[in-house]
Amino acid sequence: MLAAGLVLGGCTSDDEPADPAPTSTPTPTPTAPPRATAAPVPADDSCYRLTYEQAVSPTAGARPVACRGSHTSETFAVGRIDNVVDGHLLAVDSQRVQDQVASSCPADLGNVVGGTVEDLRLSMLRAVWFTPSLDQAEGGASWYRCDVVALAGRDRLADVRGSLAGVLDDQEGRDRYGMCGTASPAARGFERVPCSAEHSWRAFEVVDLDPGDGAGGYPGRAAVTAAGEGPCEDAAAAVAEDSLDYEWAFEGPDPEQWAAGQTYIRCWSPD
Repeated sequence: MLAAGLVLGGCTSDDEPADPAPTSTPTPTPTAPPRATAAPVPADDSCYRLTYEQAVSPTAGARPVACRGSHTSETFAVGRIDNVVDGHLLAVDSQRVQDQVASSCPADLGNVVGGTVEDLRLSMLRAVWFTPSLDQAEGGASWYRCDVVALAGRDRLADVRGSLAGVLDDQEGRDRYGMCGTASPAARGFERVPCSAEHSWRAFEVVDLDPGDGAGGYPGRAAVTAAGEGPCEDAAAAVAEDSLDYEWAFEGPDPEQWAAGQTYIRCWSPD
């Protein structure tokens, strides 16, 4: 009887469905949210083929090229952004961060290209700078990059071969990258060009307006004109073949140029 009971307990009738097989629902493995990847720190001896539009952009994604070949920009410094204030992390595009980079890169340019302060002011060489994109900054990137470019015109970059380091130390470099003009700066259609390009006027001297680098604020157009006329006329007479028959002109900063750091006047004469 005991055996029969065991047999009956293990059978089912035709009218009753069999118990379903036990099932289990797999627990999904959580997927980590995507994280931004920090852009690698740029090398401070790299060169790039940038367009003018790329050169004046806050970020740059171009790949480096060989400096011995044709390029339009050369990295001369890489630094770290100071974006922590009172324990708070500032965005890479905050005014404080951008102001820091905008002052650091131009301040270092003269030490790289050589020559005097006046040589640099009378040249077509300029500093441009880049910071990581917002996504790259979220991934931990906190560098900034300073490049030197040579302007070929109002919105064009010159092709360069080799390094621009120390280029203003000799007369050949000062002539090649000096600032000249297609006409007098007072003429309609005037454009600044390198002195290695076709030109008719040359910027040959500068007159400081504010030794405090703009700390006193823009002096006004009338004051700029008054400060430039006498010194530039005297300087032009000194270099003219005939001190009684010569031309000269000057250009002083407007408020926007003053804010960008041009706190001086350029004197011009025919070349």
